[in-house]
Amino acid sequence: MKRLKYAFLSLTKYLQNGFGFYAKLCNFKSVNTTLKKAKGTATWAPCLNSKQQILMNTQNKSQIETIQSGNASIIQEITNEVVNNGPVRRYKYLEGHPRQYRFDAKEGVFNINGSEKLGRTLTFQPIAWRIFTDNILNMGTKNWAELFFIDDKNCVSAILFHGYSVDNIFRLIEPLYYDDLTLADVVITAVAEKKENNKIQPKGVYYISTFSYKMGDVEKTTQLKQFAQEVKIFRQETLTDIANIKTAMNYYNPFANLTEEPELLSAGQL
Repeated sequence: MKRLKYAFLSLTKYLQNGFGFYAKLCNFKSVNTTLKKAKGTATWAPCLNSKQQILMNTQNKSQIETIQSGNASIIQEITNEVVNNGPVRRYKYLEGHPRQYRFDAKEGVFNINGSEKLGRTLTFQPIAWRIFTDNILNMGTKNWAELFFIDDKNCVSAILFHGYSVDNIFRLIEPLYYDDLTLADVVITAVAEKKENNKIQPKGVYYISTFSYKMGDVEKTTQLKQFAQEVKIFRQETLTDIANIKTAMNYYNPFANLTEEPELLSAGQL
């Protein structure tokens, strides 16, 4: 009997400690972790008041909720990710800091973050964009096209074009417009095209980007459009309050929504 009593006391202490840890994890200010026997049963359970029960049922923004149905398990993370009923697709996005793709107009190659070279072509389906004039990245006032897309690693990514490449994007937009389409409906292939400037000696060699497209998959296009409408897509490094935006879609401009961004603006990050 002494052994049985000792085992029962040990189990009670274990349950109390375990529940105390769970309460701490959920940021409860005060939780009564005493155990009581449910009326009419042999079950021992933590003693909670109604307020604590409500707190247990609430989730904070970063928690992960697991929903099981039969043999299928869907993990739904309440962040800037999209989750569909059926196959789970996750798009990684740190708000205001997309993965950076670049077009090197001097060398004629695309790269990631200026280091990982990808070659002379890049294929992607835009989810958001803006075409604007601004003085950014210490490059003087230029015409820019900023395109956002999901790369092959499901990361929200961004790429900038300027100069003649922007003119070529406008040439792409025009026929799509008359077909009631936008850049979000098509898969674009950007190709580095070599140009020469014979007016100077030695002659200058540079590259511009030309663009072609094909229609995107209907189901994937719908999914991407839904995602783009649910998150705030922008790149913080290229934001100013004097940009002259000529056209944009699904682009979030914090300067146009000052009341929604008090922390960013007060910190002077923009």
